Amino acid sequence: MKNEELMERAVFELGKDSPFYNFLLLFIDRIPSVAVRTLKLRVSSRGRFQLLYNPDTLRNRPLTFTKALLKHECLHIVNGHILIPVSKSREKTLWDLSMDAAVNQFIRELDAFSLPMDSILKEGCGTDNERFFVGPPMQYPGMTAEFYHDWGLDFMKKNKTIDLELLNSNISRPDSHEDFGKFELPKEFVEDLLKQVISETMEKAKTGMPEGLEGVMKLVLDNPVLDWRNMIRRFFGSSMQVGRYRTPMRPNRRYDDQPGWRNDYAAKLVVVVDTSGSIIEEEFNSFFSEIDEVTRVTDSRVWLVQVDETVQSVMKYGKGMWRDLKLMGRGETDLQPAVDYAQEKLRPEGLLLFTDGFTDLPTVSRRVLFVLPKSHNSEFAEEAKSIYGRSSVVFLK
Repeated sequence: MKNEELMERAVFELGKDSPFYNFLLLFIDRIPSVAVRTLKLRVSSRGRFQLLYNPDTLRNRPLTFTKALLKHECLHIVNGHILIPVSKSREKTLWDLSMDAAVNQFIRELDAFSLPMDSILKEGCGTDNERFFVGPPMQYPGMTAEFYHDWGLDFMKKNKTIDLELLNSNISRPDSHEDFGKFELPKEFVEDLLKQVISETMEKAKTGMPEGLEGVMKLVLDNPVLDWRNMIRRFFGSSMQVGRYRTPMRPNRRYDDQPGWRNDYAAKLVVVVDTSGSIIEEEFNSFFSEIDEVTRVTDSRVWLVQVDETVQSVMKYGKGMWRDLKLMGRGETDLQPAVDYAQEKLRPEGLLLFTDGFTDLPTVSRRVLFVLPKSHNSEFAEEAKSIYGRSSVVFLK
């Protein structure tokens, strides 16, 4: 079995153990890399969670260990730790300990080999190998990383002999927090991405939620209203694998005389505009102004489909074309013909439907985002959320 396959085996087995981790791992791309020591979690420039892992490091580890590390990274996400920036190097060690203590207590395999945070700080040394991990202070289980960080600051004031630099040099950690709080995308975008991933995971894994995590996740979702502009940007920025083909330009790692495989990623998207509704000009202009900005940044390929009760127009869309766009139709409303045409003929990665919702909800088999104006059908919105997920609907404001 190849080293990369060991990671996917761990993902498969963890998914069987828990529907919660099964759904959450769908949002995390796993990338083998010898440039990382063990694991490193980050957000890509295309708005995807990426887990870089060193297959050589994990090769001789038991499967249960790799599964535990996967849980560790998943819990960094649901706790919102990836949003925490650490600008001062002196505080980085304390934040690393605090974030790990907050998640390891929920992972039985790691909690069994954990040293309490107060013991580590008091002794002034870290764990001496990767079989040991940091756990919460003995008197404060079940708290957040922010709580443990504040507690640690107070603890160090009372114990002035603690040398964080020495402590940092002695710690052997299972993963890197190096990219936490560092993004190529706006932080607001990443915050909305995080909320979307957490909310969709909670909705799909209503049963089998690990004990103690629901409250933690609700803290991250304390402001569940997602900005429509950020949601559209994430929708465009997330690229999915749409094909796999052989190419002599990439060497085959197994057979020297054979061409290698290359994954084909495409950001082909279809924007469906409901031309029968009562969408006001201001909302129409705001929507397409954002589409223009996103396509400029992401270099996405976009098709525009106008529909009332039938498909009225299909065209490749370019920046600024909406200003001269002639809306066609204005009859009764039926979005399904446009959805069917797009899925069968254009085969997009995802569909963005701009409608007021005074029609039946269409059946969509690809990624979908419904963008609704202020005057919309609330029943349509609620039905879309129940079928396609809460983050599948955004409202123009």
